[in-house]
Amino acid sequence: MQESHSLNWDDLKYFLAVARTGTLRGAADSIQVNHTTLTRRLAVMEERVGSRLFDRSKKGLVLTQLGEDLMPHAARVEEEMTAASRVIVGRDAQPSGTVYVTLPHGLAMTSIMDDLAAFSETYPEIELNLTFANTVADLTRREADVSLRVAHEVTDDVVGRKLVQMSQAAYCSKVYAQRVQDNGGAGLHLIGWHEPEEAVTAKWVRDSYYPRAQLRHRVSELVPLITLAASGLGMAYLACNLGDRHPGLIRAPFQKPLAYRNLWLLLHRDLRNTARVRLFVDFLASRITARRNEFWVAGTVMRRA
Repeated sequence: MQESHSLNWDDLKYFLAVARTGTLRGAADSIQVNHTTLTRRLAVMEERVGSRLFDRSKKGLVLTQLGEDLMPHAARVEEEMTAASRVIVGRDAQPSGTVYVTLPHGLAMTSIMDDLAAFSETYPEIELNLTFANTVADLTRREADVSLRVAHEVTDDVVGRKLVQMSQAAYCSKVYAQRVQDNGGAGLHLIGWHEPEEAVTAKWVRDSYYPRAQLRHRVSELVPLITLAASGLGMAYLACNLGDRHPGLIRAPFQKPLAYRNLWLLLHRDLRNTARVRLFVDFLASRITARRNEFWVAGTVMRRA
């Protein structure tokens, strides 16, 4: 059977270290291996090629003719391995690709948009594909990589992180606020969702600080709800991190904020170790939780029974 003369990268690494330093001790130190290990690996390499690669001289170890012939090839392999390492490390340091995110419409009017812009500036190679919808994305079917969800609890088979507890309050225009008295909202109007027409005494109205207000107007979407409240049509209950940000709204008088839902950051468990997704989730979670007081307002009380 013909003897194998094959080499691997480790062989060449030890060979180059000895060739450049001229001593076994210096070579071992340069690549941070044990002196005995290097001596043994070099002997195995010479056995594989069937000839000595170094001769001993007064100056140390010098290349034989075979060693000199091998030197440029070993150096080129080293260059290629170094280049490959740079690609891997660079890709890890600067992840790229697209992160698919779903979130409800209402969050488009909050400071979370500033967080998304900051993320994009910090990681310019990562693109965000954002779907704004009030429907719940099925992460188990990979309808999205990450989902921001406003809910009391999450029961999906996903990795969930509850970021913050949220508060809500009634908001209205400054002009409308002048009509509000400490009388439970008598004579005032609330703007709500499409509850049945007979739900003029809906539970959320009874639980509010304005149980005597009339649920007179109804809308189907959040944007018109906010716009109509700012126009003076009545009071609307909004998450505080949304209502406080709108220039045309103020918190209606004679109330304390009420506990609302939680803000969750969810991702499919298979994506936990995907670099770009992990960076996005950690970045967003850190920024949002640092502004916890923006979502949970001081003085918030639990919803009345």
